[in-house]
Amino acid sequence: MSLAVLRRHVLRSFAALATAVPLFRPGNSLPGSAAPLMGAPPASTTPTSEPGDAARHALRQSLKASVSEGIVAEVFTACAGATVLTAWALALKLGPFLVGVMTALPFFAQFVQFPAAWLTSSFGYRRVALTAVCLSRQVMLPLCVLPWLPLGLEGQQRLLVGVAAVSAVLGVIGNNAWVAWMGELVPESIRGRFFGRRTALCTLGGTLTSLVAGVLMDKLRPPEGVGLGLPLLAALACVAGVVTTALMARQHDPAPDREKAKLDFQVALLPLKDERARRVLVYQVAWNAAVGISAPFYSFHMLKNLKMSFLTMALYLAAVAGMRMLTATVWGRLIDRLGAQPVLLACSLGIGFIPAIWLFPTATFLWPLLADVVLAGVLWGGHGLAAFALPLSVAPRRGRPFYLAAFSTAGGLAYAAASALGGGLASLLPTEFVLGGHLWVNLHVLFVLSSVARVAAAFLAMRIIEPDAKPVCSLGALFSLVGSRLQARAAQVPSPAQALAEPQSANAES
Repeated sequence: MSLAVLRRHVLRSFAALATAVPLFRPGNSLPGSAAPLMGAPPASTTPTSEPGDAARHALRQSLKASVSEGIVAEVFTACAGATVLTAWALALKLGPFLVGVMTALPFFAQFVQFPAAWLTSSFGYRRVALTAVCLSRQVMLPLCVLPWLPLGLEGQQRLLVGVAAVSAVLGVIGNNAWVAWMGELVPESIRGRFFGRRTALCTLGGTLTSLVAGVLMDKLRPPEGVGLGLPLLAALACVAGVVTTALMARQHDPAPDREKAKLDFQVALLPLKDERARRVLVYQVAWNAAVGISAPFYSFHMLKNLKMSFLTMALYLAAVAGMRMLTATVWGRLIDRLGAQPVLLACSLGIGFIPAIWLFPTATFLWPLLADVVLAGVLWGGHGLAAFALPLSVAPRRGRPFYLAAFSTAGGLAYAAASALGGGLASLLPTEFVLGGHLWVNLHVLFVLSSVARVAAAFLAMRIIEPDAKPVCSLGALFSLVGSRLQARAAQVPSPAQALAEPQSANAES
């Protein structure tokens, strides 16, 4: 494969990774979990489509600032993301129930999607994005001084959960406005290239800052209590929030005088009247609930039961992200050729068995996590691309933002409810128990339940109807389709002798 072809495939994979809706914030770069332009207008009518010299200069400056903002946003995430919040929860002795509730808050906050869409349209994309994103990153200020506040342990726990809740709600509002703003700002002709480069740089920045944060927490984390490390990370998160706000302020609004939207709840009900959309909604509710039962507790399990350091956790997450990026090209090509529904079905079935892997690692035997790195990285990458490509194909142009908001809201609420339920169940179970001559912990029960529920939810993907595609409605049809594609692919791959002969023949012709 030539360098030009390789570069094209890599850029295409990054562009594909940048086509999913960011659930939490601007700068979100986890592969397959963020797609800045799903909520963008289907066709841009803003002045950025054919800019003049002044507009072109303003666009270039805005795009440079957006890339810088995304990289700095990774510093905020490394200092105030799910892993650090789990460390706060352990330091303040939060039980599994409160850990599940706190880590599910960003998903539960999806219920404000529709009000956020109206707020964004009423007061302007740029204004709402700047205000909400800035506030969502400055609510971490109380955590900077939490150990020195005149609060007991229970009061500190409530403050932590309250900060996480406010940040989650403001993050959804700010992200909704940012998605719409970027859809107006970035011309359609360069969206793939721009967000591909931005995603790559953000991913690199996120990996490096996560490693640094892991080392910092390992060095400054005391055996008991909060210590200095966590407040220091909270302070760094606030500083990063100020910098990101300044960088966002350097980006202009290409259509400041757009028409304000009216609050119409009838439009929000359109997805419920569409048969295709209902099937996607049913799958997303079942799938997110199955994932939410156990998902918030993996970091908790790694820190408390597997005794992993923060640096080891950061390396694990970086390896998973790397696998997702390496396989993005393959999944993107499969989705183009087979459709999103078969890929979604195949990845959902495979992901159903991943929680079972977590039954085997112990504090002195972490090697099974290598299998998780490979399977989670590969399958979640394909699932993320298919799960976000499918709603786009199902949602019509008219009312598309409300369809996408409905999918996000339904999936987020299901995830949040399941997380709270999983945390409550873990609290009722004994922390450790012996079964079949083996020692188990309460979270192992959640992993088993999640595995069974994921496999069951995967079969709902068979009912999804994808427009302009041939859905796979049975496992036999799925295996047959994949097998035929692999055979066709193998037939197209030249033998080593042919591969060596082709360049020679090309040189002879030239």
